[in-house]
Amino acid sequence: MKIVISGYYGSKNGGDEAMLAAMLEVLREEIPNLNVTVISIDPEYTKRRHNVEAVPRPDIWTIIKKIRAADLLISGGGSLLQNVTSGRSLYYYLAIIFFALALGRKVMLYAQGIGPIRGVFAHKLMNFIVNSVDLITVRDRGSLEELSRLKITRPKIFCTADPVLAMKPAPLDLGEKILARHSIAREGKFIGVAIRHWNDWENFRHELADALNRLVEETGAKIIFIPMKFPEDIRAANSVVTLMKKNFSVLDEEFTTREILSLVGCMDVLIGVRLHALIFAGVMNVPMLGISYDPKIERFLSSVGEKPLGDLRDVTAQKIFDETLKKILSPKIFRDDKLFHELGDAARLNAKLAAKLVDAS
Repeated sequence: MKIVISGYYGSKNGGDEAMLAAMLEVLREEIPNLNVTVISIDPEYTKRRHNVEAVPRPDIWTIIKKIRAADLLISGGGSLLQNVTSGRSLYYYLAIIFFALALGRKVMLYAQGIGPIRGVFAHKLMNFIVNSVDLITVRDRGSLEELSRLKITRPKIFCTADPVLAMKPAPLDLGEKILARHSIAREGKFIGVAIRHWNDWENFRHELADALNRLVEETGAKIIFIPMKFPEDIRAANSVVTLMKKNFSVLDEEFTTREILSLVGCMDVLIGVRLHALIFAGVMNVPMLGISYDPKIERFLSSVGEKPLGDLRDVTAQKIFDETLKKILSPKIFRDDKLFHELGDAARLNAKLAAKLVDAS
């Protein structure tokens, strides 16, 4: 069975690579003799990391050839179909879907985060192309509502969960070895921080640094900056630590998905601007605090009974300090295990539905 996967892969973004790893894991369980080709920013990196075939994103003719030979095009996971973070990428992903439809191939939107979609033309194009696909699964109810707003109703649509929620927790010894390599003694409280550059960065980095300095002073905690995207998140972390006094470490390496999961599991609380850092905290049963830069953060937090501390424009040092202190002083086991079990099952449902779709072809 041949599948082509279209998404934002090969950029060394830990969240996107985790999604691909999670998708491949469950798809390989559900579909025998699976042959996968991934459309990638860096095909060699993707081949090496995920043991798949990969083709470069700009090579449209090779992509069309691979789609023509495939049984199914999967578009996802992640927030591909939106035009807030990038106007051009929406049209790229829609074009890939259009090519598959024109070639008569099955198309599935896999655990997508839909929207926001802005502009009349983008709205109409989404409606025209996405109403023609065979199956849609979305990772949250906000995406379901966005599809309704866009009047996308013809394919079968299921609300599932982010693919990463199907992953098994990683052993903590992986993270402990990394911490030891960075001369970080495994004692006291650890506050993990996963951040990114975005709009309103200057105000946010000052507020965050003030909160972290105060947390160090009052609790003696160690602040550990964990990069989700290499090397951009390291630069973001270094921008914050220039405002800090002591007890901080920036883990300035690129890590595998399992290593990041394990590192998050070693934390007593995780402060995240990155969506998948928060999802990793959920998988590893670590208390999380999210700061929003995109609706996908609020959507995920809502799905697990949490609320964001604010967004990058309005979050305050006092809010970060108060809420982190509450989490760090409370028992580590915080979540509703039944809820996370259900989310894991929902994440695995994506692959089961993909398998049914190709079996029906």
